[in-house]
Amino acid sequence: MKSNLFGTAARIMALCALLISQVQAAPRATIAIDAGRIDGVTLASGVQAYFGIPYVAPPVRDLRWKAPQPVAPWAGVFHADRKGAECIQLLRRKDINHYFGEEATSEDCLFLNVWAPAKAKPGASLPVVVFIHGGGFTLGSSGMALYGGEKVARSNGAIFVNFNYRVGILGFLAHPELSAESPHHASGNYGFLDQVAALDWIQRNIARFGGNPDNVTITGQSAGGGSVLALVASPLAKGKFHRAVIMSGGGPGNNYPSLAESEKTGLEAQAALGETSIAAMRQLPADRVFSIQRDFQFGPSGSVSVRPNIDGHFLPDQIGAIFAAGRQNDVPTIAGLTADDISSSTLQKVTTLAQFHSEARAAYGENTELFLKLYPAANDEEASRMGRLSARHAVMEKGARALGLAQRSSGKAPFYMYVFSHAHPINPAARPFDNPTGAYHTSDVPFWFQTQDALNLFRPTRLWNGYDRELANRMTQSLLAFARSGNPATQSMAWPQWSIDNPRHLDLGDRVSVEQQNSDQMNFHKLPAQYLRPGMAPLRTTRD
Repeated sequence: MKSNLFGTAARIMALCALLISQVQAAPRATIAIDAGRIDGVTLASGVQAYFGIPYVAPPVRDLRWKAPQPVAPWAGVFHADRKGAECIQLLRRKDINHYFGEEATSEDCLFLNVWAPAKAKPGASLPVVVFIHGGGFTLGSSGMALYGGEKVARSNGAIFVNFNYRVGILGFLAHPELSAESPHHASGNYGFLDQVAALDWIQRNIARFGGNPDNVTITGQSAGGGSVLALVASPLAKGKFHRAVIMSGGGPGNNYPSLAESEKTGLEAQAALGETSIAAMRQLPADRVFSIQRDFQFGPSGSVSVRPNIDGHFLPDQIGAIFAAGRQNDVPTIAGLTADDISSSTLQKVTTLAQFHSEARAAYGENTELFLKLYPAANDEEASRMGRLSARHAVMEKGARALGLAQRSSGKAPFYMYVFSHAHPINPAARPFDNPTGAYHTSDVPFWFQTQDALNLFRPTRLWNGYDRELANRMTQSLLAFARSGNPATQSMAWPQWSIDNPRHLDLGDRVSVEQQNSDQMNFHKLPAQYLRPGMAPLRTTRD
């Protein structure tokens, strides 16, 4: 019996070796990019994919906390057949809603991925869609299945690119010594500089995959959306992209600390590591540096955090001031949000009329009477609905609207807005897990890129139906229309421009409709002064 088993195993191993040798012997087309020749993989859909391409030199050793440097050319053929390591970061819990497995993690992480239609050839001049991942500037990866570009490329409509950028302390640490050694007297924002370097790589190389370097659309969600907004504001990104899509990325009123403030935080990080200089900190293993990340996390937990700053180089001023002066990269822009991304407002969870009034008084103090007139409710059901609506306006929608006001005031390019309000069909059998409610933060991403099946990789957490697939297809086609022309309207989805006098947005819900923004309600919520027209007075709340 044992000999038969060994014999069977030997035959299987021999067959596997034969198949592997045949795959390795099969010729694969190569592409010559500026650093050398690469080949990729042909996916089952026919899409040509190129994974893990280094777009700059590894930011390690003496290159830690420095602007990205050119990648060293290679001889032979680089096999771009697997995704590169994600940038070192704190790992997520396994029971969260968006868990896609573990990835290799390294400080050597600046790789990008390209998906090209099956018949894409040099000279095809296809539009290029670039996606920048989110993660609060502290985590995230282009390798996540949710951010894949196969379905976008399969339409034969565009080249899709995503990439990693440095995050957390290794991506955004400012420090007096780093500023002193910089030719621009700036430090921090290395993650942003990586993004500019990726756009430079696209300008130099994307035509060889069939893309048009003069028609690049940058998209991003959450911190990735904030990155898109920063690139729109940055002089370093001028001419490197031609359209912008900001998904849940906030607005130009989100101010960053000054370089001096961020340098002070950098000195505190140095003290926490127990080192005496940047030179000593560069000798530390990357995981040792990240051991203090939680104490310097960007977010509401504390005011001392390593995050983007106004460095005078990538960002010469606050983003709002750049728009107010008309110095932004004036490109057609889409900004949107998810309807239930409102966790920071206590009004989102009210269930009774009495609770609605109580939370309104706690939030708006002397302005409560006006608030209740703008968001009227006569019963518990109306109170719950108005609580969620007012929370949406106060938390996320006011940022998208502020961007619209800024762009329409100082720019000439069109501006479009959307609200994604369709809730995922959650599989009740998949619980317990971090169960999302309604149209939660990030819930629109799998629809834009048709990556819904990524959410069922490990267990069936979603029961996708025909309408989900239809809505995703319509959204992808709208994105491709925008990438081609700067106008997202399609035959199946009318999408008017947003304007100050006619603030209409597209609602992507259980049906698709054009909705009118209530300006009186939106004007109630505080906006930065530079976006207020005469008669629009900002109202401060007790929680500002």
